[in-house]
Amino acid sequence: MSTLSGPPGTSRARVLLDGATAPLVPAAREVLVAALDAGWADPRRLYAEGRQARRLLDDAREAVASGLGVRPPEVSFLPSGPVALAAGIDGIRYAGRRRGMRTVAGAVEHSAVLVPGRALAAGSDSPQLLDEVAVDVSGRVLLPAWETALAEPGTVVAALQSANGEVGTRQPLAAVWEACRARGVPLVVDSQAGLGRDAVPEAYDVLVGDARSWGGPAGVGVLVVPERTRWRRPGATSEAEFGRTDAEPVVPLVLAAAEAWLATTADPVDESISARELVEQVRTAAARVPDTMVVGDPVDRLPHVVTFSCLFVDGEALVHELDRRGFAVASGSACTASTLEPSHVLAAMGVLTHGNVRVTLPLAAAVPGGEAARAAGVRAFCDELPGAVAAVRAQLGTDRL
Repeated sequence: MSTLSGPPGTSRARVLLDGATAPLVPAAREVLVAALDAGWADPRRLYAEGRQARRLLDDAREAVASGLGVRPPEVSFLPSGPVALAAGIDGIRYAGRRRGMRTVAGAVEHSAVLVPGRALAAGSDSPQLLDEVAVDVSGRVLLPAWETALAEPGTVVAALQSANGEVGTRQPLAAVWEACRARGVPLVVDSQAGLGRDAVPEAYDVLVGDARSWGGPAGVGVLVVPERTRWRRPGATSEAEFGRTDAEPVVPLVLAAAEAWLATTADPVDESISARELVEQVRTAAARVPDTMVVGDPVDRLPHVVTFSCLFVDGEALVHELDRRGFAVASGSACTASTLEPSHVLAAMGVLTHGNVRVTLPLAAAVPGGEAARAAGVRAFCDELPGAVAAVRAQLGTDRL
């Protein structure tokens, strides 16, 4: 599934199963290279090269907006998905500041929601400025608790994922949005894990995505602020991206993101069906490993994501063992993976937080060899998984427990 060589003594190519940071789809790579020559200029400049960059940026915005079912001026490009998510929440909160500063969010939200929210609450006389609503064992927010949280005085913004990028569980967006509208609280929907891989959400007041989820480059977050939504950026007025950021978009990156969007969404049904079948193979193989729990909703979920947790196993050791065998997987929290800290998502769900492995299938179009190579890689992973877990347990001396 990649051009890297496999483990010593083998001829098998390495298998990338951490698609959250996957290579670009080929069409996006080609456009990116070409755009470095065609779209390098500042789109605010009035000379010919600047005007060309502006046309290219406008075309890219129109392509993404069309796919999302919104108007081009409602779409802004920010430096990343997490930056767009923070901006979406800040703009809603600032617009409603006369009514309060309180945020309601699911307990499994991205760290870009929870970390600033906790810091704001800690520095305030009112520690309830962030209400982290509990989820069930699948990771789905509890609607009665959500409605209760919305009813608290001073609540001005709510944030919820369309689906969790760590365990795949979809959230009940329609019911959540209805509850928000009944209380007059705008809903920011984080679709960083789902855009391009799942249906585009319709129930939101602000929508956020990241180009990496649909095979685009890092460095492009998408912030959708519909005309109906009351949103105002804190601080001085900016000219960049309809006043929603200070950072001017990097035109070649945006063009590559738009091309990846067009390529990925051209035939989403086949990709989704295939990914769901492959993830089901992983879920089945993991469930057969002794003392292993597969987490997240088995049906109402993203098609390309699965996490499982192994008892008597250290997650970092298991990642290294699988890497040694030629498989690139993730562990720990999806939004703080570099620390390999226990997952706040799994903790909120009340399931095993250690010894977890997260598989995120890359798009078939991003895999050398396409769908056949991706499927072969998944089969190889399923074959190797029991032995890898057993090896780590033996190393740690837990195989006799």
